[in-house]
Amino acid sequence: MAAVHHIETISELNQLFSQDKPRHPLVSIIDFTRADINAQDGVLMTSGFYSVMFKNYCVGDVKYGRKQIDFQEGTLFCIAPRQAVTIEDDRREPDDRIGWGLFFHPDLIRGTSLASKIKEYSFFSYEVSEALHLSDKEKQTLRTCIQTIDQELSENIDRHSQTLLVSTIELLLNYCSRYYDRQFITRKSANSDLLIRFDQVLKAYFDDKQLRTKGLPTVGYLAEQLALSAHYLSDLLKKETGQNAQDHIHAYLIEEAKTKLLGSRASVSEIAYQLGFEYPQYFSKLFKAKTGMTPATYRTSATA
Repeated sequence: MAAVHHIETISELNQLFSQDKPRHPLVSIIDFTRADINAQDGVLMTSGFYSVMFKNYCVGDVKYGRKQIDFQEGTLFCIAPRQAVTIEDDRREPDDRIGWGLFFHPDLIRGTSLASKIKEYSFFSYEVSEALHLSDKEKQTLRTCIQTIDQELSENIDRHSQTLLVSTIELLLNYCSRYYDRQFITRKSANSDLLIRFDQVLKAYFDDKQLRTKGLPTVGYLAEQLALSAHYLSDLLKKETGQNAQDHIHAYLIEEAKTKLLGSRASVSEIAYQLGFEYPQYFSKLFKAKTGMTPATYRTSATA
């Protein structure tokens, strides 16, 4: 396995892109039209900071996981700390490089409202194929945020610096959330196909009759079958159906449980084991939470 090159600090990042020392130790903006990357072709990298990048090309094509990032039309993608990307050398003329990168260390947002909210921006865990395709108006809105941050970085650091930087970064991320919501809508036809495939994968898993040995399907397993990230799948389902992936799994489980409760004389404990539960009390608790009654009460009331 190839060694992973980890970049922990913003200063190391600027060195990687042949930039001057950062104006702030915890945040940097890089103009990809003026950047040259200092990395071997095919190197696998992780970082200690958040990355928000818009580009149709930059020096060194990027692979996220095993997928090539498509910069056509201009896309925006976000990477959380410790996620791996592969840099591949494919140099072009400076005029062909379009884009910018915002990079901020977790220490910048510690103790702020953004620190507690950052995990809500699930797009930091999306796959590259789920990148955000921006309209011209959206590109300009994000560009304005970047210009505001860049202007603040030109000021001397004082007691207001963190608040102003973090609030603008949060504004940019909120716009990203809005634009992803828009993208879910504009991709409605493709999303409908995914929903059908999701139901097929979930049904096939339950029909396989191996819940007892395999346990319940995980969101990660279902997402992998659809070539999606778990976060993107859950967000897609939430937008389209009002329920996330885990809710759908539980809905299938409850229907299977009802069938077994009414179609057999097996005890509640035995049915729980058949459905992949190691502890029957967990099954009973989930069943009651979803139906308002215990499995035993459901069986009794349905056959009364």
